Amino acid sequence: CGGCHDLRPVQSSARDKDSWNEVVQNMLQKGADVADADIPVLVSYLAEHYGPMPEGKGKDIVLNVCTMCHDLKRIRQGNRSPEEWEETLNSMLNEGAPLSEADYPVVLAYLSKNFAH
Repeated sequence: CGGCHDLRPVQSSARDKDSWNEVVQNMLQKGADVADADIPVLVSYLAEHYGPMPEGKGKDIVLNVCTMCHDLKRIRQGNRSPEEWEETLNSMLNEGAPLSEADYPVVLAYLSKNFAH
């Protein structure tokens, strides 16, 4: 994918398997060089690592900030308590994540609601 364009659209799309298949088919029509046998593997990979995220306030922030370093699979499988998500976000801020003070509680609430154990 990165041979033709920036990877940010891939990293922040959060599409399901059918939608990723449509994107891949579109890219093939535009000249992407992917062997027929590799298409299902590529679509499965994209759906697993950049698959859908629950709707809700904070989703867009997660897609635009967290995916700068992490694929969505890692986020979806976070399975942390709200306290552990808070520790994780604090750690990411210490690493330089560009998460504003205003967005912090929104992201914490989104992750705690959707990816907590």
